[in-house]
Amino acid sequence: MIKLTNKIRFVTLGPSGTNHEMITINYLAARNVYEYEIILIEDFFVGLDMIKSDQADFMMQVAVHPDCADVVASAYFLYGIHIADTFISPSKDLGILTQIDIKNPKTLAIQPATQKYTDISRWSEIIHVSSIMNIAAGLLDGKYDSGLTTIEFADAHSDQLRVDVKIGTVDDPWLVLGKQRVSNGSILLCDNSPIVDQFRRFNY
Repeated sequence: MIKLTNKIRFVTLGPSGTNHEMITINYLAARNVYEYEIILIEDFFVGLDMIKSDQADFMMQVAVHPDCADVVASAYFLYGIHIADTFISPSKDLGILTQIDIKNPKTLAIQPATQKYTDISRWSEIIHVSSIMNIAAGLLDGKYDSGLTTIEFADAHSDQLRVDVKIGTVDDPWLVLGKQRVSNGSILLCDNSPIVDQFRRFNY
């Protein structure tokens, strides 16, 4: 266990309950870091500002987020912030949930990064929402007929929501950004990555 005088401050995408928050917690546990603070934001560029101004130490971002390329480029060239770590992690259990009393849903709320996860052609109107947690809240408030979010909301609100499409978990690549550059011009690899065993099948 790492004991720190000051907590490590990680900034990531909110609101509370997002994959970003869950993955940040799981990542820190896997790195044996137990003294930390997680700061939830709505905009990754706000996170870059916070790191630059010493209001945060690191930022967690999924690499499939629509803003990721711009964030990485801006981090390096405008903020002096670098990719400090990468890893793969499964998401929460996902699905398309629908208001239980709507037989033929028309509107579908979706976070743009998840738009290719399943066939959404049966919905006539697609509404882009910044977070799957905001989608869940919108479903409960009656704002959308359907929404792609976490299955746990259907379990918790079975009187309001049903599962129309079960997607399951998705293995996503994740980035940790911080002030200190770690590559030093050379490639960094996980020596015990499972892909090594896959390569051995090709007799290398």
